[in-house]
Amino acid sequence: MRPSSAFNRPLLWAAMVALPACIWLPDPGLRTVAVGIVATGLWVAWRQIKHDRQHADLMQQALMLSEEGVQITDADNRILAVNPAFTRITGFTEDEIRGLNAASLAAARHDAAFFKRFWQTLHSKGRWEGEIWNRRKQGDEFPEWLRVKAVTDGRGRITHYVGTFTDISVHKAREQDLRRIGFEDPLTGLPNRRRLHDLMTSRLRHLRAGESLDMAIIDIDGFKSVNDSLGVEQGDRLLARFGQRLAHHVAGGVVGRLGGDEFLAIRTTTFDDHDKWIAGLRDHLGEPFEVGSKTLRLGLSIGSCRAPEDGKESGVLFQRLESALYSAKRHGRNVSRRFRPALDVQDSPQMALVYSLRDALANGEQLELHYQTQHRVMDGAVVGMEALLRWRHPEHGMVSPGDFIPLAERHGLMGPLGNWVIDEALAQMARWREMGLPQLPVWINISAIQMFQGELEAALASGLARHGIEPSQLGLELTESVLLDERAGDIVPRLEALRTKGHRIAIDDFGMGYSSLSYLKNLPLDKLKLDRAFIRSLPDDPADAAIVSAVLAMARGLGLDVVAEGVETHGQLGFLQQAGCRLVQGYLYSRPGPAEVIEAQWQALKTDSAGLMLRAEPTA
Repeated sequence: MRPSSAFNRPLLWAAMVALPACIWLPDPGLRTVAVGIVATGLWVAWRQIKHDRQHADLMQQALMLSEEGVQITDADNRILAVNPAFTRITGFTEDEIRGLNAASLAAARHDAAFFKRFWQTLHSKGRWEGEIWNRRKQGDEFPEWLRVKAVTDGRGRITHYVGTFTDISVHKAREQDLRRIGFEDPLTGLPNRRRLHDLMTSRLRHLRAGESLDMAIIDIDGFKSVNDSLGVEQGDRLLARFGQRLAHHVAGGVVGRLGGDEFLAIRTTTFDDHDKWIAGLRDHLGEPFEVGSKTLRLGLSIGSCRAPEDGKESGVLFQRLESALYSAKRHGRNVSRRFRPALDVQDSPQMALVYSLRDALANGEQLELHYQTQHRVMDGAVVGMEALLRWRHPEHGMVSPGDFIPLAERHGLMGPLGNWVIDEALAQMARWREMGLPQLPVWINISAIQMFQGELEAALASGLARHGIEPSQLGLELTESVLLDERAGDIVPRLEALRTKGHRIAIDDFGMGYSSLSYLKNLPLDKLKLDRAFIRSLPDDPADAAIVSAVLAMARGLGLDVVAEGVETHGQLGFLQQAGCRLVQGYLYSRPGPAEVIEAQWQALKTDSAGLMLRAEPTA
């Protein structure tokens, strides 16, 4: 920015001409005019000097306050001046650095070709901008973002260079952290699943003639039990040591953690000794681990394959590795299985469903909750609903829960799937509340995996808080198998804690398991759901009628409600009413439907005075 007084320079030249005229002009009047011109010129000169000084002071203050380092060099790149930010970033004071060539501060990370391109760009375009590594006074190197401009004179000759730079060490560290988070397993420091896909693809691309890739997925058998006995902290240490041992054994190859207790090993080889390599992995990893005062030998299930014989793409090879692994698990665990085409024929439809289910979980667009109403026998009033998970596959249409739920449990997807159900049900309840629809309790099914993994309580608490739903409005249905599975530990305190928070607890499909009545009486329950298998033949089958009557009598003695599932006929309903059943659920009243269907039914009932009354069941 040029000072405004610079435009008054003609007055300065006029004053210089008028100065000798003050002496030599013979006419006094002309000399007086000349003196006036000289005085005006001197005033203008003083004003210009004052403005220039102010302008220089402002520029100096701006440089002093700037967070960017500034250096000014001459045409030979010798440093003439720097600002305080330069000293703060590099540690060099102006006195220490003045006269030095700026190139002497550069770190030894750049070759001669880099600086050749730097000067060519600076001379041809008059400026250069980019990342460069410099050296601090203490000797450590740091990255900076540098901008350099060449300053020229009136003839176009370069007289100075002005450079500004910013220390980007923090940004580079953050980039590395994000890269590490995205591609590194935080527990073991090994590549994660995403990174392993990239590494496998790279190895496949660079295979030479005569080379092959040996690949193996190693799964630790029964690690959940090991983790429970050792504790989570010791279990994590064991996983980290397992990964380290595997990495040392496959030196020069690729080792990573896929998740949980699954690891992947890849090696490039010219030998046809795949089975020997797998045996060596098993022997090495089968050596005992010292954990505290305990010595542990781990059982391992291994699925393996070889490229390019078994596939040339990472996606195909991962699928075939998993097929081999699950074949090993089906054969009793602690065994190894190499991929065979028969496994691909046998498991590929299921594995395709698994991959599709992962995609459905990732985008959430294919999964749906359907709702089936529960009714009071006495007057038909709607007292609650059960949320049922449905999967609308883009190619196969509706996939039966009997097909995809077992796959989700087997492939580690049941935890995320259960959490999705919790959040979606609570979100729908919040939407119904905003629409002014009746606030009825919704019951969701809880899987065994959710109880075993310990994520249920956290998912419930966060979902309830996020959507502003009372715990009493969300009921939990568990099957007898969940209650009796020893992997869940002592289930009673966990259910009591959930019930204390306000959740109501029900046993689903009651009568289909093997629970003892002595165990049942100690559980903190509110309801039993009588399986439809006992309702189907009512009232004609004497055996089913006796079982239903006995369950209802037992429930009354324990102070529990009973919901009879699968009620489809008036005959079934009449028998249940006479037997003292209060609540029913089934096609006689409604089929499961999406939220839009439930909303339409409610709107219709509002305008139908002869319709069923909608009443929320008491939460106490």
